[in-house]
Formats: sequence, C-alpha cells, structure tokens
Amino acid sequence: MIRSADIREWRNHDVVDPRGHKIGVLEAVYVDTRTDEPAMATVRTGLPTRQRLVFVPLDEATVGPDYLKVAYDKGHVRDAPSIETDGVLAAESEEAVFRHYDLPYRQGAHGERQLARR
Repeated sequence: MIRSADIREWRNHDVVDPRGHKIGVLEAVYVDTRTDEPAMATVRTGLPTRQRLVFVPLDEATVGPDYLKVAYDKGHVRDAPSIETDGVLAAESEEAVFRHYDLPYRQGAHGERQLARR
C-alpha cells in the first residue's frame, strides 16, 4: 500500500500506465475521507498551452525509480473527468470520477465528500 506521505514526494514525477506509456505528471494526491489513505491522484496532461488535470485511482499503483505506475491504460485515464490546472473538483462531480473507473462511490453519512486533497 502506498501511504499519502510517500506519494506526495512523487509530485511532478511521470505517471505511466501498465505498459509504461507516459500519461502525464503527478500533480496532487486525494485521500479517502473515511480512511485517510491515498485513493486518487490528479495527473497533468495535454499540451503546454492547454493542460488539464485528470483523475486516476491509486489502487494497485506502484512506484519506480522516477515514475508512478497506475493500473489503468493511458487512453482510459485521459478520458477521465478532469479539472482545469487551477481548478477544484466540485462535490457534485466526484461521483462521475468513480463511475468512470467502475468504482463504488460512498458519500459520508452526512453527505461529506469521499475525496480530500492532501
């Protein structure tokens, strides 16, 4: 399991898919608010003048010498819900991120968000 303290050190390192294809650069880590464990990351993708942040789950992610390898193919990640590089994930958009990866979405008992940026 990757701990949030460890993965933050990988900010600005390459994120690659299972075949080693570069998806983009790690921007931020989001933890599950129930467990405080890393759940998602944002990856900076696109051309220098048109960059955006896409979300990718960190389940089964592994770290290498200078990269973070995720369990999802580059095309699938690039099609994921995204935000502007200076944007914030709206609470009402959170479920769409989980749905894109066929993952269960569980709000808190009082409607709290499932993800929090660390």
